[in-house]
Amino acid sequence: MDIIMSVVDFILHMDVHLAQMVTDFGFWTYLILFVVIFIETGLVFTPFLPGDSLLFAAGAISALPEQTTLQPVLIFVLMATAAILGDTANYWIGHYIGPRAFSGNIRFLKKEYLIRTQEFYDKHGGITIFLARFIPIIRTFAPFVAGIGKMRYKYFITYNVIGGISWTAAFVFLGYFFGQVPFVKDHFSLLVIALVLIPGIPAIIEFLKTRSHGKKQEPVQSQDESI
Repeated sequence: MDIIMSVVDFILHMDVHLAQMVTDFGFWTYLILFVVIFIETGLVFTPFLPGDSLLFAAGAISALPEQTTLQPVLIFVLMATAAILGDTANYWIGHYIGPRAFSGNIRFLKKEYLIRTQEFYDKHGGITIFLARFIPIIRTFAPFVAGIGKMRYKYFITYNVIGGISWTAAFVFLGYFFGQVPFVKDHFSLLVIALVLIPGIPAIIEFLKTRSHGKKQEPVQSQDESI
């Protein structure tokens, strides 16, 4: 429980903790940020790591006049590279390991799910990879599912690069230009919560619609058949 609370505290007060990290580790902070972004996007079991808020906080700290370690352009270049490499690794993990999970050994993973995934990414794959960049948790699963669905790699890498560059540029430079605004600084915890919840609302609504539609399509057993 203490570990969980420490993680939550770090995420909600990332601006403070990241500033201290820069003081303690100096230039090595770039490597720490690179590893976190790579793991957050590259490993399907680490969607809980900070992404949007970390990029925003790094951009905000780079705008502080008293610090010279973090530079916004260098942060952007390194984090975009980490995001692209992370999604690429996640794709190939899904490509080589994912299909084995659908071999029938795991009850709730059925072959039909894999077929549906392949059909979905054949039709909507590119835009899904791009938009998923801006949705926490889904961002981590999208490239893995794309790999499982055997989405063409040339198609995947195009949207991976575009999405990775757009995502990191958006949050790093938003942090740089607006992170030191008094209102933002005073309500950073609320901003972090908003960054997690707001982008996920459309996905939640779509999930609920799909689930509701699925229930309506289920055949209703007649009273005669139940006797």
